[in-house]
Amino acid sequence: MNTAIILAGGFSERFGQDKGLVRMAGDPLVLYVLRKAREAVEEVIVVVSSSGQREAYSSLLPNWTRILVDIKDSQSPLVGALTGFADARGDHSILLPCDTPFISGEVIRLLFEMSQGMDATIPRWPNGYVEPLQAVYRTDSALKAAEEAVKKGEARLMSMISLLRRVRYLSTEAIKEIDPSLITFFNVNTQMDLRKAEELIKQRVDSPEI
Repeated sequence: MNTAIILAGGFSERFGQDKGLVRMAGDPLVLYVLRKAREAVEEVIVVVSSSGQREAYSSLLPNWTRILVDIKDSQSPLVGALTGFADARGDHSILLPCDTPFISGEVIRLLFEMSQGMDATIPRWPNGYVEPLQAVYRTDSALKAAEEAVKKGEARLMSMISLLRRVRYLSTEAIKEIDPSLITFFNVNTQMDLRKAEELIKQRVDSPEI
């Protein structure tokens, strides 16, 4: 069994609202991520930062989605990951952001396949930049590492990753074989990004082969 943990607890100052609930072509961003994740896993968890956020998401998400509130007051991707790992039932879990509407189910499946016998499989760009929020982790190992990092007062996912023993870095050049444009990593961070994403959706509707 595999789990997807979607982190939706952050508040975007650039949008001035909860980014996971920003609507793109009629649907909130988080739903695009959730649908693709569901293609590759048996369990989907969405982590938010407050009970108010949980209410807002509960009215939008399918009833097979579990919504968790951060187990610590300090909001950070690391706390969100810890919250998800602590409740995940899957042997492996993929961490996902809530603002990548073109995430690839094929890429998710590839990351899970590459994670057998590893504590983590993390995409890495040629310049050395890594994608800890589109990466697969062995749930029990990541939980222990996240707990240790949080106890040290850390907030970054890289603090957790540095405590894992068996980490595989998967080149984005290899991922290009199934996602040539690497659109799976496209984040909607600004209104301009949102307009670009909506145009990409329109192009796909008009030309399904894109």
